[in-house]
Amino acid sequence: MVATKMTFAVLLSLMFAISLIIIYFNKQHIANEENKIYKSLIISNAIGLILHIICDFVSYNYDTVPVFISTIFLKSLLIYYFLFGIFLLVYLIVISDFKNKNIYYKILKCVGILSIAAIIILPQNLVINKTNMIFYTNGLDTKFVFLISGALITAMSSIVLFRFKHLEKKKIIPLIVFLIFVVASTAIQRKYPDIVFTDCIETVVILLMYFTIENPDLAMIEQLNIAKDQADKANEAKSDFLSNMSHEIRTPLNAIIGFSQALQEEELPASAKEEVDDIMMASQGLLEIVNGILDISKIESGKIEIVNKEYSFKEVFDDLVILTKSRMGDKPLEFKTSYDDSIPHVLYGDNTRVKQVILNILTNAVKYTKEGYIDFRVSSIVRDDICRLIISVEDSGIGIKEENIDKLFSKFQRLDLDKNITIEGTGLGLAITKKLVDIMGGKIVVQSIYGKGSKFTIAIDQRVIHKEITEAAPVEDKININANTDFTGKNILIVDDNKINLKVASRLLQNYKANTITVDSGVECLEKIKAGEKYDLILLDDMMPKMSGVETLTNLKQIEGFNIPTVALTANAIEGMKEKYLASGFDDYLAKPIDKLELNKIIVKYLNK
Repeated sequence: MVATKMTFAVLLSLMFAISLIIIYFNKQHIANEENKIYKSLIISNAIGLILHIICDFVSYNYDTVPVFISTIFLKSLLIYYFLFGIFLLVYLIVISDFKNKNIYYKILKCVGILSIAAIIILPQNLVINKTNMIFYTNGLDTKFVFLISGALITAMSSIVLFRFKHLEKKKIIPLIVFLIFVVASTAIQRKYPDIVFTDCIETVVILLMYFTIENPDLAMIEQLNIAKDQADKANEAKSDFLSNMSHEIRTPLNAIIGFSQALQEEELPASAKEEVDDIMMASQGLLEIVNGILDISKIESGKIEIVNKEYSFKEVFDDLVILTKSRMGDKPLEFKTSYDDSIPHVLYGDNTRVKQVILNILTNAVKYTKEGYIDFRVSSIVRDDICRLIISVEDSGIGIKEENIDKLFSKFQRLDLDKNITIEGTGLGLAITKKLVDIMGGKIVVQSIYGKGSKFTIAIDQRVIHKEITEAAPVEDKININANTDFTGKNILIVDDNKINLKVASRLLQNYKANTITVDSGVECLEKIKAGEKYDLILLDDMMPKMSGVETLTNLKQIEGFNIPTVALTANAIEGMKEKYLASGFDDYLAKPIDKLELNKIIVKYLNK
């Protein structure tokens, strides 16, 4: 049964077996039946190889080693061969997905106990050939192991044959290899009893199983892929929910903000004007919360996109000044601004995200500064066609405790809540800011003295585009442009299925003195255009019953001679929707609630033609 000629091959197999054990147990495992059995296989294989080496030594030194010790090791090796076959058969039963597997396990357990007892009890015969240095056993215990192993191989072959269609093909390749080589090994051993390499074959099979069946890395990757698919589906469902939520919340907000904006322009008693301002502030706060939740969700799902294009940072700066002044309201704050004229006229980057990042910092300064000043400065360092924008926002507000600075960019984190309970917010703004800055490859630094104020400094790299652009209107002109704009004689068609939204849009357009016509469906819109009615601009809602805005526009473009600028007017304002609507054929995009500044840009852009 044991041959010294095979010792080198067994030693080599043992090295592989030990290496495999080390690799396997240093990996994270999935807790399942297959893994448990595979552990038994690799451990028993290593033990069997060690026993084989010991038996070689014992056989070679038969004249000095006591007989009972030789018997113990030789019988232990025989038991190992039997147990390895049992473990493989159990493994095959597991991957075959048999019903009532527990019955088979009980039968094999009984067979195992009785067979081990038989191997121990049956007599052993050690054959010694000193001339050829051959040592092997051929007693009844050895013959019994050949017999029971043959039965196990027959059982395994039957399962592979009859369950072949139900088995995962890559999982049975090592088992088929084992069956073929074991049969060949047995035939060789019958002719040459001193040549035993069954355990070497078993090592090869174990190695194959690691790479084709029970490789923990592959199994973990499979589980991770399943988890990823589930997460992607959950994220998709979440995105759909957020899109619907955005639409549902923005629709009533559009009415509240729109009418509040209109009332702010009316001559009202001081008390009424103050209440309208409060409504406006609360509405803007709610809108910021909705936008924050949408943004953080997009960022965490990895679906946030950086859309780079050419833009004027001077225009971004001017818009930020206007927006910040409007958010300051009646607060007794000095708003200082400084813009470095050496900043290139045209940059290439995501101006929307850059604007969002800076606006979040400015809004934060306004929220937490009751009196004093806010200092907004922008400078640059230009090198090799890369412009590093250095943006700083300093305030004389409440400041931040040193131990809280690290918590500043955590989502839903609000500091000194007991002192700032009256300040509205969710704690999402700065978390979003930090994530966006990181995505754009920038840096953000915070300096603060508690009780005296804070300074946020942002550095973002943008590419320089070497061309000139037409200078934008001064900030003061932008602020008062509504008062100086008269579009008498121009016709604007507003299409929306919500009657309140129609009233809001009509009310906001009154200042432009244009004729506004409203319809509540895409079908009516098509009828008016087909009837030959002339319009200078169409504001078209998308999410309408029967015929969506996108479908309506598709049908409009099929009308011969149709060339009216059409703007998507929608509460579907999640990230990427503007690009989607432009790709669908719209000339522009206006989100609800309608922002007066954005509305003004649309009106001036298309009615001044």
